[in-house]
Amino acid sequence: MSTMGDGTRAVRAGLPEPEQFEPTLPGPVFAAHFHLSGEPVGPYTYGRETNPTWTHLERAIGELEAPGEEVGTTVFASGMAAITAVLLSQVRSGDAVVLPDDGYQALPLVREQLTAYGVEVRTAPTGGDAQLALLEGAKLLWIESPSNPGLDVCDIRRLVKAAHAAGALVAVDNTLATPIGQRPLELGADFSVASDTKGMTGHGDILLGHVTCRAPGLTADVRRWRKVVGAIPGPMEAWLAHRSLATLQLRTDRQCTTALALAEALAKRTEVTGLRYPGLPTDPSYATAVLQMRRFGSVVSFELADRESAERFLSALRLVDDATSFGGVRSTAERRGRWGGDSVAEGFIRFSVGAEDPEDLLADVEQALDAASR
Repeated sequence: MSTMGDGTRAVRAGLPEPEQFEPTLPGPVFAAHFHLSGEPVGPYTYGRETNPTWTHLERAIGELEAPGEEVGTTVFASGMAAITAVLLSQVRSGDAVVLPDDGYQALPLVREQLTAYGVEVRTAPTGGDAQLALLEGAKLLWIESPSNPGLDVCDIRRLVKAAHAAGALVAVDNTLATPIGQRPLELGADFSVASDTKGMTGHGDILLGHVTCRAPGLTADVRRWRKVVGAIPGPMEAWLAHRSLATLQLRTDRQCTTALALAEALAKRTEVTGLRYPGLPTDPSYATAVLQMRRFGSVVSFELADRESAERFLSALRLVDDATSFGGVRSTAERRGRWGGDSVAEGFIRFSVGAEDPEDLLADVEQALDAASR
């Protein structure tokens, strides 16, 4: 499948060989245990370890992450389960890890837990490849590019090369880009990690995460961690996720095209400041993003004057849900500062572009900005 286009690959990924009178995508397997006589040497023994529905989904994600290559993907109950599986399967007391200080809102909680376990945690911003200065003696570098919610981008190839030279493993949180926007393993990373709750499944109705590795030993580490902590997805969620992958390219292309149009429209509004979108030629990260990203994602961030202006804007939107996730077919937006934990201004808006008609969505944003300015 390495020579196929993204749409064809997404539609076909992970499907089993055709069998007469069988469905093209087998239904979810609901089983806590399997028939198992003699020694437990088969692929399916107990439901916390393996499940045929996971197998199909893991193969599908692997084909998207690294077309034509042998990689190992492990699916989890959530993105945070995937993130912590990488970190806690690799680091021990006395190790040092490098995290971004402008990443996902729950990373500070991870930092607290790692510190409690005796792990040294160093942090630096994503932008300007600032994490480079902290790599000496580190066991693992964690990259989030584009960062959430600030949408900064770092040079992944450069950071990977430096980290490997320093003896560190590299994990990339690829949630915002998805594998058809950016392939971290092709850029040299050891782990590609994502919350598939977001753009990968795209409908806002599944909690899921995954880790993909090229090295079998790292895959074994991650899978052992899943077995130990039991952070497994339900078979129905895994099946729905696989079903949803078929439209990944269609959804993403529509969302990215509209996101760029939205960024261009927002750039013309005098009340909008701090506009960020990696695919906008005037964005500070554009020069780096075009070297490593194939699509630039569905999220646009910007600031309005203050908390009140942001709330008026959100209240005036008619086609956009005020919700905290992103990457879905229905547009969402939120005043990110309401959660705490992110270093953002009170008027900071994270806007996730959905699959609505671009003209309708842009008109809605324009009228909401007008209403917020009155």
